[in-house]
Amino acid sequence: MLIKSRAPVRIDFAGGWTDVPIFSAGAGGVVVNAAINHYVSGSMEIHDGAESDSPPSPDGQTSDGLTVLYRSDLPSGSGLGTSSALNVVWLSLVKSQITTDEDRGRIAELAYKLEEMLGILGGKQDQYASAYGGFNSMTFGESVAVERLHVPAEMVSDLEARLVLCYTGKPRLSGNIHENVWGAFRRGAPAMVNALYTLRECAIQMREALLQGDASAFAALLSRNWQCQKALDPSVTNAQIDDLYERAEAAGSIGGKACGAGGGGCLLFFAAPGRQQAVADTLTQAGARVIPFKFDFDGLQVTKEQSPLLS
Repeated sequence: MLIKSRAPVRIDFAGGWTDVPIFSAGAGGVVVNAAINHYVSGSMEIHDGAESDSPPSPDGQTSDGLTVLYRSDLPSGSGLGTSSALNVVWLSLVKSQITTDEDRGRIAELAYKLEEMLGILGGKQDQYASAYGGFNSMTFGESVAVERLHVPAEMVSDLEARLVLCYTGKPRLSGNIHENVWGAFRRGAPAMVNALYTLRECAIQMREALLQGDASAFAALLSRNWQCQKALDPSVTNAQIDDLYERAEAAGSIGGKACGAGGGGCLLFFAAPGRQQAVADTLTQAGARVIPFKFDFDGLQVTKEQSPLLS
């Protein structure tokens, strides 16, 4: 038996950081994000002596056991949730059947708990975005509520025609940034607390901007979110990121932010009408890798088939 799984990564529009339980357990967090058509894929081949299609071993017996493979078409440390998508894929291969949103939510929560057990300090948006796909507004507290956003088709097309995603070439080290941010939050640093609450407000407003198809509000909220991200810790940005942001603005970007924790990884820009290619070309010339994408509305997909004969 061959089980295959594929889960998308995500771009976060607003509210990132508020999905981390250190904040959300008391204040409640809100994140708005969308899955894109870049994936972590996995397969698990079950070699069973009674049922396997595998050819016999030299002694005439088929071999028992598993063969598990993974693949991602994005660099690690991209800030797009690839590591969480991998955990979603691995757990879905074990479950081997995903048919309902309840299944998706269970896999997402287990993926988060796995990372928590490993001592990884982070939030929950990546796992849920990967499992659900599409545009979502997520509320985090004692539990997670996922609202699928029915963004107007015209707005979806406009976003795909104007958003530019680029990789800085340097993976972000989110663990270090998280330690700095949450250390300051526990100390009650006023700037930190205000930035987190404003990030949550950005997400609430971003939900409305998407549902209303308001591109101007969308652009403004991306930039407002970025200002709050930078207020969390100096390491969220650096000279390279600032330079790329300035170049993108000069080429026609009207809004932008770092994906994930920042400090490296990917940046997301929203170009003025007709300026997407100019922004992309400028970023490429500055040494960034532009990543074309469309939105993914399928989320986690799991299929089963008979194992092919091993060559």
